[in-house]
Amino acid sequence: MKAFIAWIYGLALAMGGPGLFTVAFLDSSFISLPQINDILVVLLVTQHKAWMPYFVTMATLGSVVGCYVIYYLAEKGGEAFLRRRLRPGSTERALALYRRHGLMALMVPALLPPPSPFKLFVLMAGVAGVRPVPFVTAIAVARGVRYVGLGILAIYYGDAALELMRTRGRDVALGMVALIIVAAVGFWLWQRYNSQTREP
Repeated sequence: MKAFIAWIYGLALAMGGPGLFTVAFLDSSFISLPQINDILVVLLVTQHKAWMPYFVTMATLGSVVGCYVIYYLAEKGGEAFLRRRLRPGSTERALALYRRHGLMALMVPALLPPPSPFKLFVLMAGVAGVRPVPFVTAIAVARGVRYVGLGILAIYYGDAALELMRTRGRDVALGMVALIIVAAVGFWLWQRYNSQTREP
C-alpha cells in the first residue's frame, strides 16, 4: 500500500492540477490517502505561488466530485449498508444529528484532518436525504476554506510550511478548524445581536 501511495503522490506531483484533482477525488471516494492532498497543495503552491487559486480549485473540485459519488450511492441504498455495519442506534443518532444541526454536521468533519470519519458523514448525508445542491455547496465551502488556508500558509512560509505539514500536519489542520469555528460562532452571535437590536 505504501508503494501505491508513493506512486500516486509522484504521479500527482508530475501532473500538477489534474493530479491534485485525481488524488482529491480518490481520497474523498474509494481510497483513503491521508494528508497527501494537503501536502500536495502546499508543495505545488510553494513552487508556483501565483497559481494558488488554480490548485485550490482543483483540489476542491476533486473532493466535491468524490464526495458526491459516495453521497449518490448512499442515497440509492446506503441506509441498509450502514445498518449492517454500525451498532444498533448509531444510524438513528447520526441522522438525528443532521436533523438538529443541518449542514454544519457535514461541514465541520469536512474541515477536520484524518483520521476523522468524514466519509461516514457523507454517507449519512445521502441517507438523511440532504438535497444535492446544499450538499455540494457545503462540501465546496468547507474544503475550499481548508485548501485556501493551506495555500496561504504555503505562500507566506514556503518550504517551512511544507515541513510543518509533513511533521505536524494534523495540529495545523486542527488549529485552522478551531479558528474557522470561532469565526463562524462570532459571526452568528454578531448577526443574532444585530437582529435583536433592530427589533422594536
